[in-house]
Amino acid sequence: MTTFRRRLPEWRSRSLKRETLWFFQWSSKTAGLDPAREAAMAFPHLQQPSFLLASLKADSINKPFAQRCQDLVKVIEDFPAKELHAIFPWLVESIFGSLDGVLAGWNLRCLQGRVSPVEYSIAMEFLDPGGPMMKLVYKLQAEDYKFDFPVSYLPGPVKASIQERVLPDSPLYHNKVQLPSTGGLGLHLALNPFEYYMFFFALSLITQKPPPGALHVRTSDCAYFILVDRYLAWFLPTEGSVLPPLSSSPGGPSPSPAPRTPAVPFASYGLHHTSLLKRHISHQTSVNADPASHEIWRSETLLQVFVEMWLHHYSLEMYQKMQSPHAKESFMPTEEHVLVVRLLLKHLHAFANSLRPEQASPSAHSHAASPLEEFKRAAVPRFVQQKLYLFLQHCFGHWPLDASFRAVLEMWLSYLQPWRYAPEKQAPSSDCQARSVSERWAPFVQENLLVYTKLFLGFLSRALRTDLVSPKNALMVFRVAKVFAQPNLAEMIQRGEQLFLEPELVIPHRQHRLFTVPTFTGSFLSSWPPAITDASFKVKSHVYSLEGQDCKYTPMFGPEIRALVLRLAQLITQAKQTAKSLSDQYGESTAARPFLSWLGFYPADTNGSYPGNDLDEMGQDRVRKTDEYLEKALEYLCQVFRLSEAQLAQLTLALGTTQDENGKKQLPDCIVGEDGLILTPLGRYQIVNGLRRFDIEYQGDSELQPIRSYEIAGLVRVLFRLSSAINRRFAGQMVALCSRADFLGSFCRYHLLEPGLSDRRLLSPVGRGRAASLARGPRLSLRFLGSYRTLLALLLAFFVASLFCIGPLLCALLLVLGYVLYAVAMTLLTEQGKLHQL
Repeated sequence: MTTFRRRLPEWRSRSLKRETLWFFQWSSKTAGLDPAREAAMAFPHLQQPSFLLASLKADSINKPFAQRCQDLVKVIEDFPAKELHAIFPWLVESIFGSLDGVLAGWNLRCLQGRVSPVEYSIAMEFLDPGGPMMKLVYKLQAEDYKFDFPVSYLPGPVKASIQERVLPDSPLYHNKVQLPSTGGLGLHLALNPFEYYMFFFALSLITQKPPPGALHVRTSDCAYFILVDRYLAWFLPTEGSVLPPLSSSPGGPSPSPAPRTPAVPFASYGLHHTSLLKRHISHQTSVNADPASHEIWRSETLLQVFVEMWLHHYSLEMYQKMQSPHAKESFMPTEEHVLVVRLLLKHLHAFANSLRPEQASPSAHSHAASPLEEFKRAAVPRFVQQKLYLFLQHCFGHWPLDASFRAVLEMWLSYLQPWRYAPEKQAPSSDCQARSVSERWAPFVQENLLVYTKLFLGFLSRALRTDLVSPKNALMVFRVAKVFAQPNLAEMIQRGEQLFLEPELVIPHRQHRLFTVPTFTGSFLSSWPPAITDASFKVKSHVYSLEGQDCKYTPMFGPEIRALVLRLAQLITQAKQTAKSLSDQYGESTAARPFLSWLGFYPADTNGSYPGNDLDEMGQDRVRKTDEYLEKALEYLCQVFRLSEAQLAQLTLALGTTQDENGKKQLPDCIVGEDGLILTPLGRYQIVNGLRRFDIEYQGDSELQPIRSYEIAGLVRVLFRLSSAINRRFAGQMVALCSRADFLGSFCRYHLLEPGLSDRRLLSPVGRGRAASLARGPRLSLRFLGSYRTLLALLLAFFVASLFCIGPLLCALLLVLGYVLYAVAMTLLTEQGKLHQL
């Protein structure tokens, strides 16, 4: 890591007054006086807030990055908060870019250590949670400065709510909204330095557009992604407590960065909560007994900012409107955005599960628990659950049907498995079987029932519309099936559904109650509601709070979803057979292609047929992987939904996946109409997803087929005119030669005649019986000379001959002689084949 050397900034010689200002600052420090006061006494007219800012702006243009950071470190250490207050907004914007995306700032989302190691090291040290930038934040925080943040750049639902003069549920915005003054630019928030810094940091993930060359940048290697991880580890620690802010001066007392505005009670679903922090301190014999109680506000602020900026782009009302097929597209996250959210979820699980067993028990909800412990319990259900559910619902419904959905899928699966991030790790079993999900996670499954069941239904609808022959799509189906097949997980989900579907009449004393819960976005600085011991009521409260009390719940293990799973099992079976068929076809075509075809002496493929999946690009290994993924996915789905082998066999026969008499796949599903075959909806689905296809062949004149990519267009046209002229001139002689019954006649027929249409496989089975032979007369074809492969083979032959001192003329004679011998052999084999057929 590059370290910043402590030295005075190398300011350019601009004026004698500025040099004198620096002298007074330095001399006043040595004398123990206030440097700002001494400088003000010497040059009162220089004490303009823009003076230091103008100097730093000029240096940002003329000085290299490393020098600028060193100067900033010195400025942060030497200048008082009063002067640093003026440069703070500019500095934050210069680092993270402007909110409108015009200024890129330091471009942290593309900065990588292996590409720019020096700049990366300097930026990471400067922005580290214990680095100079955070020292500046805490320095300003101690003086209670406020900075304006425009409401117009907040996420859509928050902006709309504030503009309608309705305060959002999240306490992050309480007591911060400022009405526009006369001549003002609009509504804005009054934020403290820590909030202002985190707002810009979080929003830079969305507002800053990566440059065109950043498409191949790996997100996990970028400075922004690593900074998010460091901030989470620092402010949401899984071990110990939150570290206090660093001292602004060596040896001096740490400034208290807590916001000076008290936490005011606020209404949430009609419930008024008092401050948890006040309740905690009032029961403490000594305030200093738990130092984390003074610092918990930073952890809460960090989490709320990340959740609001990254997840709160969809409200419940907006989500319900988006169910309409005519709804306009709203905010769409990027793949990088999703990866960062996944990092947040994984760390939150580790943070919430870092409670000791005695702290995690229900009896631990008492006044003796520290704020950090209660915050760990509240982090996921209070802050994340609702916004994450709406975020995932939108992604599942609007993300493109391509392999990039893997990022959304892994984010969802990470949230579904909090046990993966629990501190206790079970030893892997010797029989390599999956570990059973402990019953201690049953409350989490029940309180997140919709995330398991409703989103599984969303994934099913996507999987039924994708090409499962693709290895990436097959892998996604395998991943979901494997997660849900973990022992005891399906049983816990089923018990949660039973609790939700429990008739309300069974519990008369609850009939008058409304299924509402305290807001999930409520302030942590409000009392934790009493634990609801009624498990059924908890599950219903969760579902109704996310979907509304008039929602229609589709059970995951009910007949509707089971029918979709059976359909997915059918498509998996079809995809397995398709992959195997394509693999076999690829192997046969490769083995049957003779060596002489590459030299231009074997008839090239003139059919122009292209398979539904490009096996040359996929490769045999990928096809084998696809088969493995689909096989295991089918096995896991059978475990989860208890499908029997008899059911799968019956469904396979129902879809007509049996082989035909030639061992090849049947045609796509279709019916016979007056004009031939008509595709059914199932047949169209099979073609679109590459499950079945028509074997399209060129059945016209081979001389008139389109020019291929491996042919020289101009040369093919010239050779066609030449061969056409020869055929017109010697047509009679060719007919006479091909009519002979001796060997010469067979030799000419082999070269001048092409197979009749009746010898080819017709496209439509309807016309198979009445097809007539459309054999053309004998003719000469020179098109093979227009192929790149033929010309390359001839050049290679002449080059090899020259190495043995064989001249071009003799080489040409040898090639002609070799081909004549080859043609004689093929003529004899062809005649023998015809005799056997007779």
